[in-house]
Amino acid sequence: MFMNSKPMLNAYPDSLGGNLGDIVTLLKTEAMQDVFSSFYILPSLYHSDLDRGFSVIDYDLNEQLANREDLDRLKNMGIDLKLDFILNHASAQSPQFQDLVEKGEASAYRDFFIDWNHFWEGHGTMTEEGYIQPEESCLKQMFFRKPGLPILMVEFPDGKKVPYWNTFYQEVHGRHYLGQMDVNIQSPKVWEFYRETLEKIASYGAAIVRLDAFAYAPKTPGKKNFLNDPETWELLQKIHALAEPLGLTLLPEIHAAYDEKIYQTLAEKGYATYDFFLPGLVIDAIENRRGTYLAAWAKEIVEKKIPTVNMLGCHDGIPLLDLKGLLQEEEIQSLIERIVSRGGMVKNLHGQKNLYYQVNATYYSALGESDEKMLLARAIQMFMPGKPQIWYLDLFAGKNDHEAVQRAGESGHKEINRTNLSTDQIAEGLKKDVVQKQLALIRMRNTHKAFSEGAEVAISGGEKSLEIRWEYNSAFVTLYVNFESGTYTIVESR
Repeated sequence: MFMNSKPMLNAYPDSLGGNLGDIVTLLKTEAMQDVFSSFYILPSLYHSDLDRGFSVIDYDLNEQLANREDLDRLKNMGIDLKLDFILNHASAQSPQFQDLVEKGEASAYRDFFIDWNHFWEGHGTMTEEGYIQPEESCLKQMFFRKPGLPILMVEFPDGKKVPYWNTFYQEVHGRHYLGQMDVNIQSPKVWEFYRETLEKIASYGAAIVRLDAFAYAPKTPGKKNFLNDPETWELLQKIHALAEPLGLTLLPEIHAAYDEKIYQTLAEKGYATYDFFLPGLVIDAIENRRGTYLAAWAKEIVEKKIPTVNMLGCHDGIPLLDLKGLLQEEEIQSLIERIVSRGGMVKNLHGQKNLYYQVNATYYSALGESDEKMLLARAIQMFMPGKPQIWYLDLFAGKNDHEAVQRAGESGHKEINRTNLSTDQIAEGLKKDVVQKQLALIRMRNTHKAFSEGAEVAISGGEKSLEIRWEYNSAFVTLYVNFESGTYTIVESR
């Protein structure tokens, strides 16, 4: 399926003003004319209870933040949507899980979620606590996102406690549960739910569906619980078969080291991939005054025809584990230390620093809160092959929000880069030179004929320079970057 390569805004429905209606109003202003052709609205658009939207109760619109009229107005402006579908899990507050808690064995959703003991039967030993401890040969294959086994003990109405698979967050208050419960992709009811959800997302005006955490969904005893092969690709194909008739393009979210070549596998299977390498490569190029690694990656995208969605900042963090195989380990570590020295935060998984995969910081703060560096980074992004996605806070040169992290408490590190901007803050922001110049760069990418579909892209450069040229028919536009001076120039012909 076709995905245009025009710029995409990325924000929560309440990021700019207070609700989606405020964002639509902003996009209709003169300042925002012809800037964005797509909009990735994060999933607090739906009814959710945790993780700023990623623990979905149901996929109906959260009327406090968005309504059909807002979505119709975006459609009438010619802005298509990218929306999330969380394949791996649903909220413990979802109607399916609540039915399970209420009815226990009699629930129609008894197997909608993964009964841990059913899953591991014959592959472990029953404990006194009532769950199976899997064999060590099975466990060593697995990657858990939190300490201990990923189990939530669910008390049925008859008092029986049944362990259910729970990869991500959980809280227990008696028989009241909060958390993100893994769904059982072997269940026909799950596939009925998948089909209905995709139909609903399509009805909202989505063109692209981001498949969040989907690589955790296929699980088999004795295999990994992330990116199983071939099960991951079989799942993707089955989802594609549901999505294609609805006119939806799938964008699978997979973080993996460069040297695993997962991005290449996705391209070969006909999917676009997230360019999680670009954010770190751009910081490396600007801070170390070298374009070598960045240019090599850009050339690879062009030569291998790898369709990408790229970004600088996003709602998660700046991915760095992905760079393994592109940069040396010590160079990656140096990047982390630099961003942390500027107020960024690293989440240690289980206290093991070697398991990091992102640093939480605004991109502006990661670059030392330099307007010049931010503009250079944005210019490079606008000329990179792929579809550029722009995090709202980067656009407004947002700084690390440590107060928000403190308010959020434990596990609130991501709030450093999720500050909501009021209409007054937006109005003030639009007066800044760094904001206006970013808008001009994004508008150029959105409207210049040289960036048309089917354009030829040529990349060259040495250690200290980078040149990216787009050409379509008689129109061309070329970016010249001097990393030594940290400056760029653009030459164009329309």
